[in-house]
Amino acid sequence: MDFKIAVLPGDGIGPEISRQGVDVMSAVCEKFGHKVDYKYAICGADAIDKVGDPFPEETYETCLWADAVLFSAVGDPKFDNNPNAKVRPEQGLLAMRKKLGLFANIRPVETFKCLIHKSPLRSELVEGADFICIRELTGGMYFGEKYQDNDKAYDTNAYTRPEIERILRVAYEYAGRRRKHLTVVDKANVLASSRLWRQIAQEMAPQYPDITTDFMYVDNAAMRMIQEPRFFDVMVTENTFGDILTDEGSVITGSMGLLPSASTGEKTPVFEPIHGSWPQAKGLDIANPLAQILSVAMLFEYFNLTEEGALIRRAVNASLDADVRTPEIQVEGGAKYGTKAVGEWIVNYINNA
Repeated sequence: MDFKIAVLPGDGIGPEISRQGVDVMSAVCEKFGHKVDYKYAICGADAIDKVGDPFPEETYETCLWADAVLFSAVGDPKFDNNPNAKVRPEQGLLAMRKKLGLFANIRPVETFKCLIHKSPLRSELVEGADFICIRELTGGMYFGEKYQDNDKAYDTNAYTRPEIERILRVAYEYAGRRRKHLTVVDKANVLASSRLWRQIAQEMAPQYPDITTDFMYVDNAAMRMIQEPRFFDVMVTENTFGDILTDEGSVITGSMGLLPSASTGEKTPVFEPIHGSWPQAKGLDIANPLAQILSVAMLFEYFNLTEEGALIRRAVNASLDADVRTPEIQVEGGAKYGTKAVGEWIVNYINNA
């Protein structure tokens, strides 16, 4: 297969982990006989500094050219600490999602046995947890009508039937390929938008008779993820709830640096780690590249290249078993490995597999 890949390194540790993701993708493509062509583009604070726009038109055109986008991270403290800033790096993310029609965010939450001890939960609770959070990404309060003055502010949580139906179809498709259990998370006892979500999910459930559909209020879901994370198989929810729950889910595995994600929809899909730009670590060669590398596995799997994705996952697991790890997940007394060294070890594993 011939790949055209748009690479958006972004800010902070983004360029460092991006290089490892590209190197892994190149190694896998060479091994399996795929051709790959990369185009690099700017976004986030880097793009604001250079052209005044966190997602410039040229970057958008590069994304449209590509079969997939390999994205890293955006964010910079100089914007976080300025509440009056009119342009922010995160606006580039929202623009990318909206312009590419990326309405479905898929975040796997999977534990690694050798890192169970890093989880804030007891091992008997978290071991074996393996579920997917599917978050609607282009509707709700993040994109609804907004207003703010000195005395009043509001955000509008608006959803339409087509928006809800299409994300539910994605969720049912994933549940059908897994353990056939879908949990729809809402706040239907309070919010009208949630009642529409629940109504439409109840209408659609009979179309998928082999899948068990249940419903859970978001506050209960937040507690259940801590009390019994193994209960979940596929979870689907609206944008704001999904943002919060996916971050909660990510930390129960022991490290956000291990979890990738995909955003799919109407145009080019985007594959990225779930963590942020961690600007304090920029240039220190300590950032964990595994989430970025696993996002490359998700990219291959999106194109039904399962052997390629499986090889990357084996390489990542082998690196963990060999204690080739960046500092935040290294075992006590283990050797010191930086971002680049971990990436090189995984590339070498792929080359010799």
